[in-house]
Order: sequence, then C-alpha cells, then structure tokens
Amino acid sequence: MAELHVVDDGPVTVSTGPSGRPGPEELVVLVDESGHATGTAAKTEIHDEATPLHLAFSCYVFDAAGRLLVTTRARSKRTFPGVVTNTVCGHPGPGESLDTAVRRRADAELGMTLGAVRLVLPRFRYRAEMAGVVENELCPVLIATAEESAGTTAEVTPDHREVEAVEWVPWRDFVAEVSQGHRQVSPWCALQVAQLDRMGPDPAAWPAGDPSLLPPAARLA
Repeated sequence: MAELHVVDDGPVTVSTGPSGRPGPEELVVLVDESGHATGTAAKTEIHDEATPLHLAFSCYVFDAAGRLLVTTRARSKRTFPGVVTNTVCGHPGPGESLDTAVRRRADAELGMTLGAVRLVLPRFRYRAEMAGVVENELCPVLIATAEESAGTTAEVTPDHREVEAVEWVPWRDFVAEVSQGHRQVSPWCALQVAQLDRMGPDPAAWPAGDPSLLPPAARLA
C-alpha cells in the first residue's frame, strides 16, 4: 500500500550505452525546499526510507486521438514496482533541460519519439512511500504528443526492465477511472490527474505552465 505524505502544485553526468539508456552512473540533482540545487547523488543510491528531496519530472503522452499512453512499472524497479502510472517519469541531469530529459526517457523506456513537449504544472511536489522505499521529489509535470505517421498509431517498444505493460486510454475515461477508484495508479499520478482535470476536459487546450515558476534548479529548454 502506498502512503502519501505531501503534495504541492505549486552539470549531473548521465552516462548512456548504445541504446541511449542511462548507465550505472546516472546522477540526480538534489535540491533544498526552495528548489535550489544542493548537489548530486547516484540515482541507484538515494532511494530508501530517507530519500532526499530531488528534482524529477512526470510526463503524459497523448496520441492524435487524445488518448493517453498509460504504463505499468516493471516489477523489478526499486520504487513502486508493478504500479500503473502516467506515461514516463524520470530525473533531469544537472544542466539538462526538462524537454531533453523527457525525450531521453521516452526513447529509453518506450522507444518513442515525441513531438511537442509542453509544461503544465511547474510546481508539483510530492512525497510517497511504498514498502519502506520513499519517493521525495520536486516534479514538474509536462505533456507531450506522440510522433506518428498519418493513419497509424504511434510505435511503442517498451524496455521491459522499466515498463511491464502499456495501454492507450481515452483521457476522459482515464480521469473517471482514477477519480472513482476503478483504476489504482501511483500516488503522484492520482494527484496530478486531479489537478490536470481542473484545467479542462481537453489536454490540447490546457494553458501552458509558466517556466518562471519552475524550481530554480530546473529549466524547460
């Protein structure tokens, strides 16, 4: 059972192999309560019962029909294994923009090429725990469009070390399922969906978030 504690909307070296997937030295940006960078730490070493506050992102990827790509996290993941969530999450490296980080992780985890990427919730923050492992993040939320050829569904080729399953779901159906408790999702996804729903029924019409409201350690592009 995941326990939710806090929410508020309010150069890291990333090594990659031939596939573009992060290597063992991937670092995350540690931040203070005001969002200023305080240092870096290895991603593999910080997630435990006392995970320090760090910079992250969540992204919701939509196709041309307005469907959301919903993912199930691999059961081998240290944090929230086997949990259904939004399309892709990750950590920008120091000096790496959110736009670049989102595209990097979408390619690495899902084999996807993204079109436009847009900031929507610049100040989202949460802390959650599952099985003694804590996530503790300043986590701006972005949306993106899947790049697809005319008349075809966007190609998705999950890395099963990261993603167990994927599903395209109409956005309004997803909102209803999450809000009514018919679809259990990650704590951050549940909170984000509630905030995104208040922005209107059509993701394409959501107003862009103000980049000046991002944590000082983050940059959009």
